[in-house]
Amino acid sequence: MDYFDTVIVGAGAAGLFCAGVAGQLGLKVLLVDHSSKVAEKIRISGGGRCNFTNRDTTSSQFISENQNFSRSALARFTPKDFINLIEKHKINFHEKHKGQLFCNNSANDIIQMLLNECDTGGVVRWHGCGIQAVRNKNGGKQHYEIDTANGTVACSALVVATGGLSIPKIGATDWGYRIAREYKLPIIEPRPALVPLTFDTHAWSSFCQLSGLSLSVELSIGGKKNKMSFTEDLLFTHRGLSGPGVLQISSYWQQGMPIRINLSPNEALSSALSRSKLNSRRKIVNELSNWIPSRLAETWIEQGLKMGFEWDKPISDASDKALHALGEQLSRWELKPTGTEGFRKAEVTAGGVATQALSSQTMESSQPGLYFIGEVVDVTGWLGGYNFQWAWASAHACAQAMAARLANSES
Repeated sequence: MDYFDTVIVGAGAAGLFCAGVAGQLGLKVLLVDHSSKVAEKIRISGGGRCNFTNRDTTSSQFISENQNFSRSALARFTPKDFINLIEKHKINFHEKHKGQLFCNNSANDIIQMLLNECDTGGVVRWHGCGIQAVRNKNGGKQHYEIDTANGTVACSALVVATGGLSIPKIGATDWGYRIAREYKLPIIEPRPALVPLTFDTHAWSSFCQLSGLSLSVELSIGGKKNKMSFTEDLLFTHRGLSGPGVLQISSYWQQGMPIRINLSPNEALSSALSRSKLNSRRKIVNELSNWIPSRLAETWIEQGLKMGFEWDKPISDASDKALHALGEQLSRWELKPTGTEGFRKAEVTAGGVATQALSSQTMESSQPGLYFIGEVVDVTGWLGGYNFQWAWASAHACAQAMAARLANSES
């Protein structure tokens, strides 16, 4: 039976990085993945250019039952640290928006860099290799025995880096959650995050014609004490709403909660319409197109007419009350989604292995020698490179801890 200091399950962002760091710290590492292709999520991310981190990362951009859990790992391996690695490998990159960093060329540059780091660390990689069973040996150097398609191996530390349930077509599974439950570790119920929102078919029928239309809006959710808001692009779809702003809000949305949309965040529409009344004889719909796309303006006016609003007239003939009502509706559009597009379209999974069962310093669980890193943990970042930074930071913390643990056992 082959022995390894650590077996890492999952060759995604967190698993690959953890393997490379651990190997270069002197550990004998085996990286196992059931898929023959590694890092598919990296490959498709950022439109194929991988938004690999965000310069402005702090723990405040993460959702978790314990908001402070991610702070330690993020502080000890920062975006600058990963940028240094990128530059060492001579990968060209650029900042696109709000601190978001992308490869100039391709996400494959990141994957190849991680594989090169693994090779430098002497990591043994078994891809297309399933795992049948994990047995705890209750102490001693060989904490675990793992039955794989390539045979049984023993290890001192087992790292679960299998990700969440999002995008099953590229190989997502619940293996990490099953292992956690096997060792009686608590799970925060996984749910789709960074995902498009859907609406009742009949209620949304009036807006289906806007599919493909995009505009910058302010979206908010929650009350005064727990309000979250994002000013980002919104995209109309046949089934509901998508785009960066909606994806951000979706991570906080729960069944039955309304969302609020300001369709013109840079202009107070009630006041703007009142000013236009003084200087224009154009129809209201035409004036409205100064601030929102004309297709949306036309749809909104049509809906208003059905509800009895007298908006199909020149703006100069409209009452101040009618214009105020129109401006307020557009600034405070409240909608109640009926659901999401699910894990099939979700960019990440919220929830996961509860942080109360993990050390924020080492990522080791209350089960000795069993570690969890990356998306499988109940730490979910905003859209914009934050989830990759969590993968790098949690992986780095884990690798450092395993190396220190090995050094202590040999001293």
